[in-house]
Amino acid sequence: MPTTLLIGGFVVTGDTVTRADVRLQDGVIAAIGNLQATTADTVIDCAGHLIMPGFIDTHSHVDGIIFDAAVQEALLAQGITTVIGGQTGVSFAPGDGTFASEYFAAINGSHHTFAGGSVADLLATYDGATPLNVAYAVPAGTIRAAVCGRRTEPADADEIAAMVRMVAAGMADGAVGLSTGLDYVPGLFQSAEEIAQLTVPVAAAGGVYISHMRGGYEANSREGIVEIRDIAARSGVSVHISHFHADPPLVTALMNELTGAGIPATFDLYPYARGCTLLAMPLLPPELSNEPVEHVLAVLNDATARERLRADWFGQVERKASLGPAWPEMITLAHLDSPDYAWAHGLTIAEAATRVGVDAITFTLDVLLATRLRANAVMAVQSPRPDAELAEILADPRFQGGSDGIFIGAHPHPRARGSFARYLEVFVRERATWTWPEAAERLSAAPAATFGLGQRGRIEVGWIADLIVVDPEQVAAHATYEHPNALARGIDDVFVAGVAVRRGGALTGNMPGAGLRRTPKPNSSR
Repeated sequence: MPTTLLIGGFVVTGDTVTRADVRLQDGVIAAIGNLQATTADTVIDCAGHLIMPGFIDTHSHVDGIIFDAAVQEALLAQGITTVIGGQTGVSFAPGDGTFASEYFAAINGSHHTFAGGSVADLLATYDGATPLNVAYAVPAGTIRAAVCGRRTEPADADEIAAMVRMVAAGMADGAVGLSTGLDYVPGLFQSAEEIAQLTVPVAAAGGVYISHMRGGYEANSREGIVEIRDIAARSGVSVHISHFHADPPLVTALMNELTGAGIPATFDLYPYARGCTLLAMPLLPPELSNEPVEHVLAVLNDATARERLRADWFGQVERKASLGPAWPEMITLAHLDSPDYAWAHGLTIAEAATRVGVDAITFTLDVLLATRLRANAVMAVQSPRPDAELAEILADPRFQGGSDGIFIGAHPHPRARGSFARYLEVFVRERATWTWPEAAERLSAAPAATFGLGQRGRIEVGWIADLIVVDPEQVAAHATYEHPNALARGIDDVFVAGVAVRRGGALTGNMPGAGLRRTPKPNSSR
């Protein structure tokens, strides 16, 4: 039977970097050591390169756009072989997908083959249809929208019971956990008590509660952590915190509060200072954003309502600590789904408003109306965190790799195409925050174990052959804020389930990826 033999490389797994050859057969690692090629082998020379387990992106927004070849190439160029979708509380399943397609179109894209159904139905759309694997978290906001509609009041007992049944069904379908996005709608209207009840079936199934926590992060992180601690204490669920950006001592102290309370807890962090989100999220009142799109557009098209927003709402925008009065200079337009505004991609709101001769508020409301809210933006911060501080956070053993990658847009955040290459370039090669084995642990083995992704994340005989070949001297992120679409370099050969999906820096067209169903944690020889 045909096999692939990786020869001459250095295998990175466990605590070591060892000169060894690796044979891939029938989707798994068949042998490791000093191996002799046979006539059945496709031999790939890995001399001077590292053979590493494929990376697992614990926070990715490619639920719909994963079928785009350019997105696949951008992920594989960073060594990512598995993504975890269903993030931030909003995605396509379970249900008819309407809420996600309407509210989160500028984040997750549109899924062109999923017309609604269960988590199992959604996972099936990825089987054999992509070169990467896709795991999935049940999105709590989607669940709430399906049961409670657009109401902002607390869910009643019958509604909570219905939501719990939907979460339990999603977990039975193979979801890895439950996600929330508590600065977005409808998550913003979900109480800790409601969420705690939704996490009960997650805990029972051995899943993880993944949270974009409430409160805006940074100096406000304690509010979100206290709520997470209360939720986990009630249900016994394990916790994973999305994009935990804050001062390094605060991150450490708050993570210690969770683990010190006996709560298994991990977190991810993309290695950039700026954020990215829906343009409407910080610039429209959440109660308005919670309404159907047609209602919001009617408000934005009404002169009296616009003046009310100017007088009553945008003063609050200016007072937000993360934005301040300079908000038009801090927001760069990444995706505007209107040909009339294609010229504005890559400009700040201040720059774009000046070009058309209007003030920033008028421009913002005009562009949200023209795009039907399908707009996202890169958000600068008042005090960008330098790499030295990022290194302090990444040194925490509870960290796991996550990009929060958003590919929608002509001028997206570079984290989508650069995060995992930048981990290696900056925090392994340049700063030595991690050794190569530690990088393999944080970016592969630990996420596989946390999210129940089976025998992935290590290079061991019998384990699934999701592998990458890394040039340790050349691997680098080339995406920048100015040029965000540049591909990473230094990872030219990638294998998923033993099948080459990238060879010599190009896609092969093979589609061995799958919708991953949660499995029990595997035993390792370590």
